[in-house]
Amino acid sequence: MTGSPHPSAPSETLKAKVEQATGVKLNHCYQCGKCTAGCPVAQDMDLTSCQILRLVQFGDPAWDRQALQSEGIWLCLACETCSTRCPQEVAVPKVMDFLRAEAVRRDLAHPRSRDILAFHRAFMDSVRATGRLYEIGLVADYKVRSRHFLKDVMLAPRMLVRGKLPLLPHLIKGRDAMKRIFQRTLGVKP
Repeated sequence: MTGSPHPSAPSETLKAKVEQATGVKLNHCYQCGKCTAGCPVAQDMDLTSCQILRLVQFGDPAWDRQALQSEGIWLCLACETCSTRCPQEVAVPKVMDFLRAEAVRRDLAHPRSRDILAFHRAFMDSVRATGRLYEIGLVADYKVRSRHFLKDVMLAPRMLVRGKLPLLPHLIKGRDAMKRIFQRTLGVKP
């Protein structure tokens, strides 16, 4: 029996990846705009949450790229005001979190998100190393990554005197388990 060859499977869309990773059904969003109306940082976003969701809903690679390059995904505070207001209960912060990770993975993070990304990486490295936040380590790591070496430098002595910055980190028990969690969820070596 002769027949036409099977067409190759289309590459997995960003929409499919978001839905698989987060469990959020993007088509549930019908663009009512309540998420954006309640968002405390919407006025500062280049693309608002509902616009970003709409771009990803289409499954078009060019629009996926536009969503991933948006500064809006980096400005999301994950405060969940949007999810609370959504009549369809779309978990927008979960989507934004996934889009940030995907933007980093594809090297498409918005240029103005450099400081946010530096802080995020410093925070995650601190938690991975100690099991909880170590403030001085976080600040030092952030300063090196962001190159803002002298910005806010005069706050440190006052915070040290008031006991707000412990000199040594508090290490949790079971740090190996914490490292395995990072390895399992982020693919990060322990």
